Amino acid sequence: MRLIGLAVVLALSLGAPLAAEGQQPAGKVYRIGLLILVSDPAYEEVFRQSLKERGYEEGKNVVLEWRRAEGRTERLADLAADLVGRRVDVIVTASNAAAVAAKDATTTIPIVMAAVGNPEQRGLVASLSKPGGNVTGLTLNPGAEIAGKMLELLKEAAPRIGRVALLSADAGPNAPIWTGQANTAARALGLQLQRFVIKTPDQISDVLADIARERQDALLDGGGALTFSLRRSIVEFAAKNRLPGIYGVRAFADEGGLMSYGVDPKDLFRRAPIFVDKILKGAKPADLPVEQPTKFELVINLKTAKALGLTIPQTLLLRADSVIE
Repeated sequence: MRLIGLAVVLALSLGAPLAAEGQQPAGKVYRIGLLILVSDPAYEEVFRQSLKERGYEEGKNVVLEWRRAEGRTERLADLAADLVGRRVDVIVTASNAAAVAAKDATTTIPIVMAAVGNPEQRGLVASLSKPGGNVTGLTLNPGAEIAGKMLELLKEAAPRIGRVALLSADAGPNAPIWTGQANTAARALGLQLQRFVIKTPDQISDVLADIARERQDALLDGGGALTFSLRRSIVEFAAKNRLPGIYGVRAFADEGGLMSYGVDPKDLFRRAPIFVDKILKGAKPADLPVEQPTKFELVINLKTAKALGLTIPQTLLLRADSVIE
């Protein structure tokens, strides 16, 4: 009996480390830094909930270190350095500028992109399939060709337009590519495209005044966190000046914009914790392929169309994922 008891004790003592292998250390509290150019409570809540679904809950086993630049790109470098100084376990970024600032601040702390356009051109990853460094995550768009698709949809909804204002906040390396695609599509559709650039939030009034002064017929959203944060001012301007517009994020259409076509950012914030979870469990960003969006949502605001005196073709309405009435 003593031999049997000793064998059981020995087996249990040897088996314990094996059973614990791969599990999170008891009492471990992870620190996740979030570097955000423009904050949005709805998206942030989606991120928190997705983390919780994967076993990470604030006040228990995770601390979220939020660093919000509130649209001020020049603040990102200092905020990124602060997160690095606090030795967070992973940094999550939202926006192109935030991802670049995080990458410039550290080559060792894992970085998860929640929403970035064309990370290869920005030098964030070696390739989408093999990132090769400390950055991985999710891209916001499939490439500059989406600009042409947006213009096609806008022309179909408002066939009489001729002059289109491209409102852009992106001064990054992809801006010329995106603008080039938009110009090519505009010429094919018989449209004249003029670019208006906004770099800081306090420039919005002047830029919109320039658009009005140039007598544009419609608006094309060039994308970016800055225009997203200013969407209410942009949509109100479009309504006041009776300009049909198409935007890259559904929130514009929800707030009165005519149309939106693009990826749902909430889905990106919902999926980002999947990367965070894998990294905290030992995966390396270099080995986690960057995800590209596969679903694009077309939203049409019929109430706005009516206010603009537009009759949206039935063929276009049938292709819409959502119609706001």
